[in-house]
Amino acid sequence: MKMNPLGRTGMQVSELCLGTMTFGTQTPEAEAHAQIDYALAAGVNFIDTAEMYPVNPVRAETTGRSEEILGTWNKKTGRRGDYILATKHSGEGLAAVRDGAPISSKTIASTVEGSLKRLQTEYIDLYQFHWPNRGSYMFRKNWNFDPSTQNREETLDNMRDCLEALQGQVDKGNIRAFGLSNESAWGTAQWLRLAEEGLGPRVASIQNEYSLICRMYDTDLAELSVNEDVGLLAFSPLGTGLLTGKYQEGVVPEGSRKSIVPELGGRHSPRVYSAVAAYLDIAARHGLDPVHMALAWCRTRPFMASAIFGATTQAQLEHALKSVALELSAEVLEEINQAHRAHPMPY
Repeated sequence: MKMNPLGRTGMQVSELCLGTMTFGTQTPEAEAHAQIDYALAAGVNFIDTAEMYPVNPVRAETTGRSEEILGTWNKKTGRRGDYILATKHSGEGLAAVRDGAPISSKTIASTVEGSLKRLQTEYIDLYQFHWPNRGSYMFRKNWNFDPSTQNREETLDNMRDCLEALQGQVDKGNIRAFGLSNESAWGTAQWLRLAEEGLGPRVASIQNEYSLICRMYDTDLAELSVNEDVGLLAFSPLGTGLLTGKYQEGVVPEGSRKSIVPELGGRHSPRVYSAVAAYLDIAARHGLDPVHMALAWCRTRPFMASAIFGATTQAQLEHALKSVALELSAEVLEEINQAHRAHPMPY
């Protein structure tokens, strides 16, 4: 398992990261613990969670359960120091958490303490803001994104307020590094600028959606990542399971994400299945497993710090981890580029 730098923090993270958003709903505690054991044994040293997890669906009564499951593993094994732990502070508008309150100095300290308690740990390696208060073009909102109603000074004042509170958490030893999620190039640039003015911790990473069928990161954010040492933590590198091929021809496997969330968070669209078919065809012609191809492709991207994948079952976990043995040929990479040009932004 290759290790990549986590920004300028000095921490190194594995090229694959174990995601936990199904822990506590689709994945029960015992199996979640087995997944953590297996992933660490395979060389993964990076686990990502969030205060709002699990999902599928998000419910107020299950909020924090994924962190709790990680916490019981930490307590049971005493191996908290064996991996890099990342979690997230929910953004404005999620009614299930703090009645949708925005991220601010009023919420950060208590939210960090809540996560520490659930995780049964004394520190969080990477503390991320799940999405910006001002909103985002992520989550399929890019089609109608309009930033003209934003108030620049209010946004910057909130960033200053949050950075000061985050620095307080760093000084206490509660968090080691700060990351963003579902952010834009402009937003990330402002966080970096204010940190360089000495207002708080520097952004180490951005966790945005990225896969063969979701490549919005390839332009401005890619340039920012490379020049500013802010690596991408790609979520949904398998396109919420679409790139496995299991949903082709209208198939909906029992217990799958699509059986619970039919629209796949807006990814189910008339064009997505033909796009997936193009990538499945490339894999078939070259004798590649489509899961391995999708994850191996992520590893080729010059801005990638780690690709976050989730597994409902142990078998899925074991299968995904085998992708690290695959190196894609120049011919396969060129065919992937051609497929992307033929099927851009399918959802």
